Amino acid sequence: MEQAREVLSRLASLAAAVGPALAPVDHLEQLTEIVESARQAFGAQACSIALLDADEDNLVFTAASGAGADSIVGLTVPVGVGIAGWVVSSGQSIEVTEVVRDPRFARDVAEQTGYLPQAILAAPMETESRVLGVVEVLDRDAGRPGSDRDLVTLAFFARHAAVAVESARLFSDMGRLLLAAFAAASPTSDLADDLREATRTLQVAPGLAELASLFADLGRAGSAEQQLAVRLMSTVLAYSDKRPPA
Repeated sequence: MEQAREVLSRLASLAAAVGPALAPVDHLEQLTEIVESARQAFGAQACSIALLDADEDNLVFTAASGAGADSIVGLTVPVGVGIAGWVVSSGQSIEVTEVVRDPRFARDVAEQTGYLPQAILAAPMETESRVLGVVEVLDRDAGRPGSDRDLVTLAFFARHAAVAVESARLFSDMGRLLLAAFAAASPTSDLADDLREATRTLQVAPGLAELASLFADLGRAGSAEQQLAVRLMSTVLAYSDKRPPA
């Protein structure tokens, strides 16, 4: 019995620590595809995505394409630094045509990548409830047809990236939530109560407790019911992806 308690205790600790590892494996691939597609669409020299860290104190450059891409991925800067930091803090898109004249431009950060841009286009990655990060486009082709709507176009890419990030985080939270609940469960406890307690302890979105409970029940259902649930969830996510930002 003591050994069993030890196993459950370790499982509960594991649940709190492995959140990022539970994200879908193609998460970073999606973001890389988005920045590459955006760079090509804008005829730009470079494009990058920076995400807020867990404490929302720093921006971490997570995906990049074009000039300086290898150097910028993994770079961490405080939220208050640079044009990217301003976009995240303000929640506003911006076009800067002469970055060297803009006091918000972080030249030292750009120098670390080996590429100094002349112009920047940036938009916040946001959901209905919060800002997740920023998409930046460097030195786009401003003379191509339709360039006058580039901020609108960039908002589309930012929304798509935000959906990818939020989906991965929800997947991660769901995994942590189920691990913690099963670790705390006892033969006499109710899974729904365990999930609600795990939600409070792990500080994840409250609605995930009910969703995780449904997933646990679904695991005991037949294959037909499971396939139907997958189709329904895919439809809901597809609708959410296409819906314009609030």
